[in-house]
Amino acid sequence: MNTVNNAGDVRAGGGSGAGRVAVVTGAGSGIGRAVAAELLRGGWSVALAGRRTEPLRETAALVPGAPSLAVRADVAREEDVTALFAAVVDQFGRVDLLFNNAGTFGPGGVPVEELPYDAWKHVVDTNLNGAFLCARAAYRQMKEQDPQGGRIINNGSVSAHTPRPHSAPYTATKHALTGLTKALSLDGRPYRIAVGQIDIGNAATDMTARMEKGALQADGEVVPEPVMDVADVARTVRHMAELPLEANVQFATVLATTMPYVGRG
Repeated sequence: MNTVNNAGDVRAGGGSGAGRVAVVTGAGSGIGRAVAAELLRGGWSVALAGRRTEPLRETAALVPGAPSLAVRADVAREEDVTALFAAVVDQFGRVDLLFNNAGTFGPGGVPVEELPYDAWKHVVDTNLNGAFLCARAAYRQMKEQDPQGGRIINNGSVSAHTPRPHSAPYTATKHALTGLTKALSLDGRPYRIAVGQIDIGNAATDMTARMEKGALQADGEVVPEPVMDVADVARTVRHMAELPLEANVQFATVLATTMPYVGRG
């Protein structure tokens, strides 16, 4: 793990997120980058976590002068997650928000009978075990800090509800993430820790670019699918993040309006 900071002073003023500290995993691209930039523009101090430092720097540069900390970390490695949160607390003093976003599709389109165990394990380690490790670290900090509490938002997926063909690892981890969200939400109540989940369908990122060209449907056809602006996802996450801790969006679904999700299959 290494860090690159543009932190300066953390002080109030400039927006409803001012003076609050967020950790965004998978912040070097896609949804993570969009959410991190949205929070930075809203006055949050943001720790940007990812496996490569340069993309994290590029994310920080989208909002020049905003207080940020780039931390190279693999969320599937317990020691990296421990070091990540130690660096954030050392720099900013507390954690008010974790956006648990890092994830991977894995080998899409591979029938389950042909799926290598290593591929399954990689998706589980990143999407589920990584989410748990980050949530546990955030939970520990939020429970002990003063003022107590904070918020965790898990990035689920519409695949937390309905699978695509040949997507067993991804779908299984996203269903499991819903259970983790519910359990953390319940266990966090005594400590003012609010936990919710955003389920996203076809935000326009590099990961979903192939869907615009054609995605395999349940009937075997390959059909181009609509996408939506990732900025709309970022604004939704910020809305969830900036609610008072007495209010919580437990689950939110944000998707391209005409994508084949409702009635999929």
